Amino acid sequence: MSYSTRAAALLLAIAAATFATIAPSARAQDTAISKGDVKVPDRINADQLRMEMRKLWVSNAIWMREYIVNTIEADFSLDAATKRLAKNQDDIGRALVPYYGTETGTKITTLLKQHSALVSEMIGAVRAKDQTKLRDAENRWTTNANDMATLLSGANPNWPMTTLYPMISESLNLTSEETKARLEKKFDLDVETFDKILAQSLKVADAFSDGIIKQFPNK
Repeated sequence: MSYSTRAAALLLAIAAATFATIAPSARAQDTAISKGDVKVPDRINADQLRMEMRKLWVSNAIWMREYIVNTIEADFSLDAATKRLAKNQDDIGRALVPYYGTETGTKITTLLKQHSALVSEMIGAVRAKDQTKLRDAENRWTTNANDMATLLSGANPNWPMTTLYPMISESLNLTSEETKARLEKKFDLDVETFDKILAQSLKVADAFSDGIIKQFPNK
């Protein structure tokens, strides 16, 4: 097991311990209708939703890091890390389906996978010293953040564009900084940035779960 894999496993265990501190809620939620007339399950445990969202977004940060490190180092485990990251992105999209429908969930997954592909493109452009390709990838990186924020803010009034776009954009910027630090072998900065990414992942996760809970409150 590589160092990065061991570190990822440890971080996931720490995150799981954090999730376990959330006290379960006994309150139920009645059936509600979201935009698009998508029925919400009769019972939604708010604390369980928060825990699951945190698990999904922290896992996304961990497997994105594995993907970045393995891409840069040309590690033999890159294919496995890529598949695991893709599964996590599928899981995030599916987590939104009960509230916003299959189309929205699929679009979110697609945007997350575009995000991963752009990371790889930027790594390749930096190594090739191709500034034109790098700028093009960075522009599409910004568009990716805008498209995700636009889609989500349209689905839930509790996720206004003015709040959501800066939050998603910050997540992407931190990933870019992490990638740059790794490429330049600034390993202390790499680790420091990843700590920020983990904190930002929890912020994103809580914004998602809080917005859903507000849109579909317990009755």
